[in-house]
Amino acid sequence: MIRQRTIKQSVQETGIGLHKGDKVTMTLRPAPANTGIVFRRVDLEPYADIPARADAVGDTMLCTCISNADGAKISTVEHLASALAGLGIDNILVEVDSDELPIMDGSASPFIFLLQSAGIEEINAPKKFIRVNKAIKVEDGDKWAELRPYDGFRVDFRINFEHPVISQTRQHMVLDFDSSSYVDEISRARTFGFMKDLEYMNSHNLALGGSMENAVALDEYRVLNPEGLRYADEFLKHKILDAIGDLYLGGYSIIGELVAYKTGHGLNNKLLNALLQNKECWEFICYDTPEEVPIRFASALLTN
Repeated sequence: MIRQRTIKQSVQETGIGLHKGDKVTMTLRPAPANTGIVFRRVDLEPYADIPARADAVGDTMLCTCISNADGAKISTVEHLASALAGLGIDNILVEVDSDELPIMDGSASPFIFLLQSAGIEEINAPKKFIRVNKAIKVEDGDKWAELRPYDGFRVDFRINFEHPVISQTRQHMVLDFDSSSYVDEISRARTFGFMKDLEYMNSHNLALGGSMENAVALDEYRVLNPEGLRYADEFLKHKILDAIGDLYLGGYSIIGELVAYKTGHGLNNKLLNALLQNKECWEFICYDTPEEVPIRFASALLTN
């Protein structure tokens, strides 16, 4: 059988929180089978566990924020969730001494490095996938997102920004994760923002940790980061990175195709909840051999 995954040993990192700009220490720890992704606020007394669940998502302005039944919150979970999805990690405990994760460099790449450094280990329990059996779609004005049946995981993703830099880059991509590598193709894409918006948010005590160290910054005409872009289509790829992380808050890898236009955190979560609430649209499936699994994970990184 294809088994669940966790990390082999604990690993710790310190960074800056995007919203408050404060130092945040995060520790990733192995977790037993069927734990799922659990965030633990160790700055609270007693500490508070916040399981990653689709229906736990609240605020989706600038990031994805989840909370538990007692109201404890943790923000900016989408980049770590995206890295966990890309590596196929099912179970992990994420300890954090703040109400937000460190933003790191604005991509999933530092989280990939931490997870690979810790090692990936299989657990003797079957890994469940959610297989989409019937298409489901959500809309918000001219924005929409849909999950369709597909034997694998594929994204057909389109953004639409009229900014002179973004409009000159690719804004539509179809990517199949049976043949493409999340680590190589997606994980290094950074979040991006406009200086005029950052100045406004800072004046309202928002995004205080935002800088060119953790985002692609644009003025009205150009990219301001001296190093430029990591991918020619980094804007599009970061939106895909976000969507993968938002969908992984359902707790399972999805077998299906995501087709989306101008989607964001809120609409991604709306789609995931719509799927899970419509039982006729999906089913759980397990696989017996690696050859049967229609998604490529980083199997070469497994340690026993």
